[in-house]
Amino acid sequence: MQSVLLVDDNPVNLKWLEMLVQRLEQTQCASFTDPLAALEFARSRPLDLVVLDYQMPEMNGLQFIAAFGALEGAASVPVLMITAHDEKEVRYRALEAGAYDFLPKPVDASEFLARARNLLKLREASLRLADHAAWLTKEVALATHEIRERERETVMALVKAAGYRDYETGAHIARVGHYAQLIAKGLQLPAQDQALLLDAAAMHDIGKVGIPDHILLKPGRLDEAEMVIMREHASLGYDLLKASSSRLLQAGATIALSHHEKFDGSGYPQGLLGDTIPLFGRIVAVADVFDALTSERPYKKPWSLDAAADYLRAQCGLHFDPQCVDVFLAAWPEVLAIYQRFADEPMPAAHAALEPPAVAAQAPAG
Repeated sequence: MQSVLLVDDNPVNLKWLEMLVQRLEQTQCASFTDPLAALEFARSRPLDLVVLDYQMPEMNGLQFIAAFGALEGAASVPVLMITAHDEKEVRYRALEAGAYDFLPKPVDASEFLARARNLLKLREASLRLADHAAWLTKEVALATHEIRERERETVMALVKAAGYRDYETGAHIARVGHYAQLIAKGLQLPAQDQALLLDAAAMHDIGKVGIPDHILLKPGRLDEAEMVIMREHASLGYDLLKASSSRLLQAGATIALSHHEKFDGSGYPQGLLGDTIPLFGRIVAVADVFDALTSERPYKKPWSLDAAADYLRAQCGLHFDPQCVDVFLAAWPEVLAIYQRFADEPMPAAHAALEPPAVAAQAPAG
């Protein structure tokens, strides 16, 4: 059932229009002699056609079209204006204001029915097109979501494969991602960037797949030459991911390259200083170091959460962006919840027995 709004200050003309609308198929109408009351009616009801007279008190037809067009969802509703034969200037202005068609006075029944049917068909087609566009938008969003999920699954599989070569666990990857997301939220980054960090942070150490086993898995302190090779994992991770057009992999490449940079410029691989370090890298630096400190490894016991928090405070402006540390510690209850939610499985006895003090003191992060 299509809805027609009739607006004419002359009750006789309005009754004639009502009788004509009754001859249209599957159509109902609402009639008003007061254009202001008609506008109020249109504000809360969907319409398919408006038929109005130009000459009305308080508000003429042009003023009505302007006010009606400003209502939500009304811009695409056809307007049929009734004018005198000699009001050409009015018709031009009405077209500019948004009128679709005109009827001369006195209104001829056959002409009214033909024009009204055409405009109602136009409205029906417009609504079908809008519904189809909405359906397409939904389908595209669904397909895009599926592509991103497959992309994410592939990335996580790659990260998991890299993790098999190191002591890092799936829980570590989850914690770093959630800590990073928490910092991004505290910095009031857009929600899409917060979600992006949650997944992209998992790739921070993916370059370790290119580090030889005798260095990556060495149970004792690395010498200077070995440390040089170990630090190459940042550039290796970047090289592995940078060629992709995926926003997720691009973010992962940036994080892989920059999360070992330090705020005072003493980090690697580029020795970037302060805000020249990408924000995602500065965020993940805090998340990664905090989790490395509080996690058990074959070569060290975990630090207490309070001791790790004290380390972050002490390294503000040196290793870490102070703002990132501040928002992280300000969300301490959420930090504790993440720590508990993604707890590591107990380390096998064969691994837990290894704990060279020199390695534990060598560096806070992996």
